[in-house]
Amino acid sequence: MSNQDFFSGYFDWAATTPPDSAILQNSLNRTTECFANPSSVHKAGLKAKELLTEARERCAKALGVPSSTLIFTSGGTESDHWPILSLLQRPRTKAQQQGNIIISAIEHPAIREMCESIKNLGYEIISVKPEKNGIVDAEQLLAKVNEDTLLVCLMAVNNETGAVQPVYQVADGLIEHCKGKRKPKFHVDAVQAVGKIPLALAHPGIDSAAISAHKLRGPRGIGLLYLAKRQETFLRGGEQENGLRAGTENVAGALSLAACLEKYALTPSKQTAQVENKQASARYSAQLEMTAQFIDEISKLKGCTIIPEVRKGLAAAESAALFSPWIVQASFDGIPGEVMVRALSEKGFSISTGSACSAKKLSRPILEAMGIKKDQASTAVRFSFGAETTKEDVAALVQALSEVRSTFKI
Repeated sequence: MSNQDFFSGYFDWAATTPPDSAILQNSLNRTTECFANPSSVHKAGLKAKELLTEARERCAKALGVPSSTLIFTSGGTESDHWPILSLLQRPRTKAQQQGNIIISAIEHPAIREMCESIKNLGYEIISVKPEKNGIVDAEQLLAKVNEDTLLVCLMAVNNETGAVQPVYQVADGLIEHCKGKRKPKFHVDAVQAVGKIPLALAHPGIDSAAISAHKLRGPRGIGLLYLAKRQETFLRGGEQENGLRAGTENVAGALSLAACLEKYALTPSKQTAQVENKQASARYSAQLEMTAQFIDEISKLKGCTIIPEVRKGLAAAESAALFSPWIVQASFDGIPGEVMVRALSEKGFSISTGSACSAKKLSRPILEAMGIKKDQASTAVRFSFGAETTKEDVAALVQALSEVRSTFKI
């Protein structure tokens, strides 16, 4: 089986990406030779530490941030939990209020459900719904900020609709809104953005961000937390990662993540700290065109609705500012989402009904927050593309969708 045969029917890249075998093998070979604990002070340990330092510096260069701002974690979920749990370190008297956290209603469960859990400790959680286009209005979110706000969370790209969120506007707005006063921390879930769209983590006002390797062809179980400034951790037990993240480091994973960022991270137009990645930029441009054509073609299928509908008819250039080209959500009247997933699976195609972290749940909180009616949400599915997806693959998917559609009457 060729590599292209392996990728051809896979349209669930937003759940996880096929690992880059050459990158993984190279990282494994290097860490097999340098197998010692990076925290050990003997020569073998120091060699392993050198590899970890190399990985961090390579990640930093690819992302355009100082290496001192990057902490290796177990993945996106841990990195998303960090800024929330760090609030538990705040000293306070019994008379003091815990404060509030502002999140968008379309956050990943890692943010949404962790915030729900700490409500039991007295924190107020303020949820801001998006507009019908799936994009949170920055002014509406900033209007919720008050003197009790400790943390603001807004993802860069929604994992179900691909809607690009106004993280720069919120970051700028928080700085302006809080002049002369304490600024709430601002956390960005960048899991579906890094390696997919241009993103400047070093933008002023962004205090932390989460990155996951398996979303950009790296291995599972390794991620990054970007911290513009040091934040105290709630989880203790060791002095690894500058005393902020206990646990023996995953050196092979760190090297793999570094190589994946070098290969796939895109350079924001106004970001000069990063080295321009021309190959990744060209692939991004090609995907914009491919996705625009895909949306146009499936929109012609009977009973198909693009979610959000405003995305239908947008030219590639228009869409780029509002939506990631790597994710498309659509509903098909009369075909439950789970049925469509199984029907396409029988034909050799892999798609999903949404976030893999919520796959076993019947509710669709992101679509509900957008005002999508329950019957339409139940027929919605997600198509997600990757670096190896070709026009031929997409054409085959459209044909398979047409065949499945023809077997169901509306």
